[in-house]
Amino acid sequence: MSGIIDPGRIKWESNRVAANPSVPTDIATAEQLAEDIDALGHRLHSARESIGRVIFGQQDVVDRTLITLLAGGHALLIGVPGLAKTRLVETLGTVFGLDDKRVQCTPDLMPADILGSEVLEESESGKRSFRFIPGPVFGQLLMADEINRASPRTQSALLQAMQERQVTVAGVPHDLPRPFHVLATQNPLEQEGTYPLPEAQLDRFIMEIDVGYPDLEAERQMLLATTGAETVEATGIMSADELLSAQRVVRRVPVADGIVDAVLALVRDGRPESSSIPELGEQIAWGPGPRASQALMLAIRARAVLDGRLSPSMDDVVELAAPVLRHRMSLNFTARADGVSIDDVIARLIARFK
Repeated sequence: MSGIIDPGRIKWESNRVAANPSVPTDIATAEQLAEDIDALGHRLHSARESIGRVIFGQQDVVDRTLITLLAGGHALLIGVPGLAKTRLVETLGTVFGLDDKRVQCTPDLMPADILGSEVLEESESGKRSFRFIPGPVFGQLLMADEINRASPRTQSALLQAMQERQVTVAGVPHDLPRPFHVLATQNPLEQEGTYPLPEAQLDRFIMEIDVGYPDLEAERQMLLATTGAETVEATGIMSADELLSAQRVVRRVPVADGIVDAVLALVRDGRPESSSIPELGEQIAWGPGPRASQALMLAIRARAVLDGRLSPSMDDVVELAAPVLRHRMSLNFTARADGVSIDDVIARLIARFK
């Protein structure tokens, strides 16, 4: 991690004020932003170290999850059982001081089991009234385990929560706590008795994060650490309010015009109607919408802050294109019959930016 800020970049930022209204309006503001990013970068470095004491061999997964939180979004974790996805969510709750809750999704899970419900109570005087009992969605960090096992009705109950940060029960809206993040998991192997998430809900996840097996050395370290007499736990590094402040810092990070153009070109080339790569346009059934551009922009800003940099680079765009776009695209029958995968298409999209 690089926590060093180049003073020369501060002058570069102030020179771009007229060209880009998102850039700080004076050098003092730019200097303050540089200090904020530097301080936040060091805090996030400590958060990484704390998480690394519990989660072994999943640095890319940890970093992308941290990027999701810094961007203020939700993530979909794809991986087989036993890869510490639940442990990761618990650890994030500890490190960031968040109220974390967990829901095990099953076909018989009802919306009220997640959102909460109203119960009829009678006071000592005999007066009856309804009282709302909040469900687990009223936490700051919600893990929806095996979300594709929940029925479409229950899945849709999460849609309003994820997008609007509020839920409606019996016609009454209830605001969710801030911050609010959903980290949902899916098992890519066992699909019996599942309900694939609709595209509208998939689009609400800022990233789809693939959780793979750890390498040999990481698995050895995990084996020794988890079967011994001593238990290692993560320590708190930040509070929920500090995470909200970090999210505001991320949105203030300036982005060069060339990076903005690359984000737009990447997303628009993923649509069959506007793709500048004819062979890809013939393979894509439907492509990413404007929310993909917004997600990628926030993600690259967050990755820059995570590394202690003042502004995102083209490397950030290339690195995060796949997790941001993968669940927002679909191939047509011809492409699938030819053995083309979504990752193949994304690799072609980002090839010119490497």
